[in-house]
Amino acid sequence: MKKRVISQLIPILGLMLMISVSRGQDPNYSQWQNAPLYYNPAFTGLNNGIRARFSYRDQWPNLPVDFHTLYFSADLGDRRLPGSGGIGIIINRDNEGIGFVRNLSAGLTVSVRIPLTSSMICQVGMKAAVVQKWVHWNDFVFSDQLNEKYGSIYTSEVNPPDNFQRLFPDFGVGGLLKFVTQTGILSGTVGFSADHLFEPDESIYQLSKSPLPRKYVAHLDVVLSLGKGPYATQNSVLGFGDPLLINPGIMYQNQNGMNSLQAGVNVLKYNVYAGGYFKFSSTHETSTALILLAGYRYNITENLSLKFMYSYDLQLSGSLQSTGGAHEIGLILEFQNPQSFNKNKYEECIIVEEKGPKLSKLECSSF
Repeated sequence: MKKRVISQLIPILGLMLMISVSRGQDPNYSQWQNAPLYYNPAFTGLNNGIRARFSYRDQWPNLPVDFHTLYFSADLGDRRLPGSGGIGIIINRDNEGIGFVRNLSAGLTVSVRIPLTSSMICQVGMKAAVVQKWVHWNDFVFSDQLNEKYGSIYTSEVNPPDNFQRLFPDFGVGGLLKFVTQTGILSGTVGFSADHLFEPDESIYQLSKSPLPRKYVAHLDVVLSLGKGPYATQNSVLGFGDPLLINPGIMYQNQNGMNSLQAGVNVLKYNVYAGGYFKFSSTHETSTALILLAGYRYNITENLSLKFMYSYDLQLSGSLQSTGGAHEIGLILEFQNPQSFNKNKYEECIIVEEKGPKLSKLECSSF
């Protein structure tokens, strides 16, 4: 029964598979600010403390075989580390085509921190990963296997690949600037990264090559803080005295002829996140989507918080309107200032320089 259903979907899903393989595009996350290491390794250890992030994306759920993507990363920011940046790990798993081609990537990220002024720093990061690609060949049904009356009953003459899996290294680099005003009202980051630097060969056939196209990412976001801060009220619930935070952002991606632009705004007040983004993608055809986002931040202690984020991609144009868009869930665990457990997270953070400690908001997690 399973093969019979799949055989009926060959014209549509086969075309999707060819597009996916020929274009060679990486999976994308709507909550790109919650998967920073995936887009730019320079984000590693940007703020003091430990952060762990998990994302699950269910794309095109209305299709008989939809697409699932999993992301996990964890990074440590500690100014006592060599280079005064951070170290991290990143794991990403996704499937291509109709789900029979799968990828698993696991890597390490490191960053180096360069202080420029008392209110601006630069970080440069690198990612070194190992990628495993494998094909579930026995699940494919080819046209020469089909009988009009009895379905899949023949043996295909299509030659199987030389290897059903491929293992190869992959590297990426990036850089960013982080700035903050003296009053702390406005802060932001701007950066650029390049992934798949050496365009590794991911072909499962020995006599052919299939380079993984290089990907370029540029991003900018700022955080505007409006209000008097946590001391404006005597509310005992952590986070309910915070100022209103407004976080507009924009990200541009280019990979193998694909151009993607995502822009919008996210706000935080009373521990509640709400936002919306517009996404424009151009490949063999143009598509647009509206991304709606909501979430909640639970402050376990003054230094430990758990964030839950949910977003939905509403397709506005193109041939993907009937696919059901995409659902995405994000979990972020933040442990700030692990060296100073009794420090109030709303106070100015401390950056250690050779001349001694200096007050700076650059170490604070702004959003």
